[in-house]
Amino acid sequence: MLKLTKTQTFLTANHERFRLLPLSQLAAIADTQETSLKSQTHTQKPLESHSSLHIDPKYFVSVLLNCKNIFQIKQAHAQIVANGLLTNLFVSNKLLYIYVQHKAIDEAYAFFGGMREKDPVSWSVMVGGFAKDGDFVNCFRTFKELTRCSVQPDNYTLPFVLRVCRDRMDLLMGSLVHGVVLKSGLCWDHFVCAALVDMYAKCRVIDDARKLFDDMHKKDLVTWTVMIDGYAECGNANESLVLFDWMREEGIVPDKITMVTVVNACSKLGAMHKARFVHDYICSMKFSLNVILGTAMIDMYAKCGSVDFAREIFDGMREKNVISWSVMIAAYGYHGQGKKALDLFPMMLNCGIMPNRITFVSLLYACSHAGLVDEGFELFNIMWDKYGVKPDVKHCTCMVDLLGRAGRLDEALKLIENMTVEKDEGLWSAFLAACRIHKHVELAEWAAKSLLELQPQNPGHYVLLSNIYANAGMWEDMAKVRNLMTKRNLKKIPGWTWIEVDSKIHQFSVGDKSHPLSNEIYGLLKSLIEKLELAGYVPDTNFVLHDVDEEVKVGMLYTHSEKLAITFGLIATPEGTPIRITKNLRVCGDCHTFIKFVSAITKRSIIVRDSNRFHHFIEGACSCGDYW
Repeated sequence: MLKLTKTQTFLTANHERFRLLPLSQLAAIADTQETSLKSQTHTQKPLESHSSLHIDPKYFVSVLLNCKNIFQIKQAHAQIVANGLLTNLFVSNKLLYIYVQHKAIDEAYAFFGGMREKDPVSWSVMVGGFAKDGDFVNCFRTFKELTRCSVQPDNYTLPFVLRVCRDRMDLLMGSLVHGVVLKSGLCWDHFVCAALVDMYAKCRVIDDARKLFDDMHKKDLVTWTVMIDGYAECGNANESLVLFDWMREEGIVPDKITMVTVVNACSKLGAMHKARFVHDYICSMKFSLNVILGTAMIDMYAKCGSVDFAREIFDGMREKNVISWSVMIAAYGYHGQGKKALDLFPMMLNCGIMPNRITFVSLLYACSHAGLVDEGFELFNIMWDKYGVKPDVKHCTCMVDLLGRAGRLDEALKLIENMTVEKDEGLWSAFLAACRIHKHVELAEWAAKSLLELQPQNPGHYVLLSNIYANAGMWEDMAKVRNLMTKRNLKKIPGWTWIEVDSKIHQFSVGDKSHPLSNEIYGLLKSLIEKLELAGYVPDTNFVLHDVDEEVKVGMLYTHSEKLAITFGLIATPEGTPIRITKNLRVCGDCHTFIKFVSAITKRSIIVRDSNRFHHFIEGACSCGDYW
């Protein structure tokens, strides 16, 4: 067994303290401890050099830490060789670390390969160096070499590799590393387990992440934050907020990073009550609204249906960056307030903030959802010439959407054909949706073919094409698409609508009768429809995409999930208060008309967040101007 130097003994004894610290902090901690030692006895025999007998290794470590460039590092390297200190593992590891920190990865690997002795820290530095350099292939290769050399991977190295698996969303490699964790006996190590939870959560294997999380004896703030964020990213934002409450009950005090993940969960859930609670909690903790947290709160309020609250946060921020401005512009955009979105652009420029690609995506999106075709064209034309932002596929997609919604399908088609950037599924989806709006079957088939080549396993594309056929009365073609879905074992994404009442989320599906107040809901819905019909509401059975009798179609329309959620809202909330609902799919045209009539008869404002945008219904009118 190798005898450890005093520094190595210190590192081993204090492993618990800094397993997951960045390499820079590891070096600083080790260097501080080394400085505090009065003397050091090396177990390795130095090379034949008279000066090595008199020069303290701490001197060379200090020199390395003060190197400003690769030339100085190589000079220090030469001095270390001349003084016979390469056999001092602490000095060698520090030199390796300095090469990596200065992104001299080739020099680092060459030196690493020539090291006579390597310890887990040496391997961690090299694995981490490749990871930071983005060289994931060599990162994995070095890790495999470590295991082949019978070096026991430790809780330095394993988290580095797991983070690479996380960043690449490489579940296969992550599972293999998990196997190494089990074999090495580190499955109960807090830091390794936390890295595993992070990897599985980011790879969206949320059940495996939760099992590891629940089995952990000790959960620190980082692990709670990872798990909260994991649920939000996997589409279960409600569970994120449940975990946040549990975390606080366990006495764990959140920091700003945790609060950003909680705010993002509220954004995905779209629940205003939760948003207000989280905002109040942030104020009670006296967290200042820095750029990151403030921008997240702008997005939260906007996606919970209140662009006014979002603007209030925006105006109150002392510091704003280009992302803050872009998020506020986008908020106005998906609330249908295109003019206000465009008004922010010159204000941003006057503040000395230059736009980036995200800014122009937000601006073009706002133009698209407000029908501002000329303004959109002007922005698209100046973004490269005036601001040096080269249009990419996202910008082109916004333009295709803008032209398609406006019915200018020929121009949209010409733009697609003349594009020099690679077309993706988002662009073809936008064009296919425009074909659906304007009932252009031939172009829809062409777009659908391109979409299915890119994403043959996405059921949404098949459903959209079958709906286009159904709208055109082409029932045989619709049946062929549905049969193809069945053969490929694809299922339509079910439609759901959520409403928050008294801090509880209530969820409805089409024809849902599982709610405890189901009888009351259907009773009120029946009487409500009678009043709406007297006011002029006529069910639009074109939105029932089944080849059935008209009477059956009307019955199916009346039980759409958004109608059930709104009716429940009328029962469960005080008169005169707004009703806010969230739908996972696009609101259908008949429901859109239905909600306009309900807002007029009940004198309620109704805010609907669907998969595309927000609709604000007030006194029989919608903020989208029937343009969505």
